[in-house]
Amino acid sequence: MTKKFLFLFVNILFVTIAFAQKPQRIAYIDMEYILENVPDYQKATSQLQTKVQKWQDKIATGQRELEILKTDLSNEKALLTKDLIEEREEDISIKAEELKKTQNKYFGTKGDLFRLRKQLVKPVQDQVYNAIQDIAKKRKYDFVLDKSSDLIMLYTNDKYDISDLVIKSITRSEKQKQIVEKRTKKQKEISAKQNQAKEPNPELEKKLEEREAKKQELKERVEKQKADRAKKREEQKKAIEEARQQKIKEREEAKKKIADKRAAEQKAREEKSKDKEPEQ
Repeated sequence: MTKKFLFLFVNILFVTIAFAQKPQRIAYIDMEYILENVPDYQKATSQLQTKVQKWQDKIATGQRELEILKTDLSNEKALLTKDLIEEREEDISIKAEELKKTQNKYFGTKGDLFRLRKQLVKPVQDQVYNAIQDIAKKRKYDFVLDKSSDLIMLYTNDKYDISDLVIKSITRSEKQKQIVEKRTKKQKEISAKQNQAKEPNPELEKKLEEREAKKQELKERVEKQKADRAKKREEQKKAIEEARQQKIKEREEAKKKIADKRAAEQKAREEKSKDKEPEQ
């Protein structure tokens, strides 16, 4: 507590000296509030907690197994020989050492938790810090304090709180990033399709050839059907014309027969008339 008040006193003294020289612009943020409202941070924290829980469960299982070994040895020690006791104690010692190594592997200074936090959480924290610096430069703030840090702030005015500005900046940057990623992905897909089109593809070429062959076959079949229909129409026209000419011929022959018959009858009448004249 004494260190905190000393730190606060030094900061107040520094700000007082700075104000004595020229007007200063100061803002503050609530880092905990910001991180709680950054989706990427919540996602990273959730992934981290899930992993940590698995590690803790594994260590807890190892501790239970170690306690069981110790309890069994304590209960059976009176019945065991010295060699067996030493062997059991060695097993317990090895188990305890393995458990300690596992704990250090997961939760040590440079263990898996440290690396995973650096991998998942640090990029989001850097994003927040970059947003704060950008806002501070644009709005010409001389100091940006963190309300949620060890610094004791006895009073704060909400109008100097830029936490929401930081969140909006991060959200806007994230949307822009998504747009760029979407555009880049689309361009890559287009390039991939173009490259794929340029590269020889035997299977695709075979399908195209089969498609063209089917089109040609269909075209030939359609042309043949058209030719057959045209030929049939011509044959029908020819048959109709032949039937018409045949009727005309038959009609002419019938007229000729009638004319010949009439001429024969006329001639017969004339001859008969001539035969009757001498008798008179």
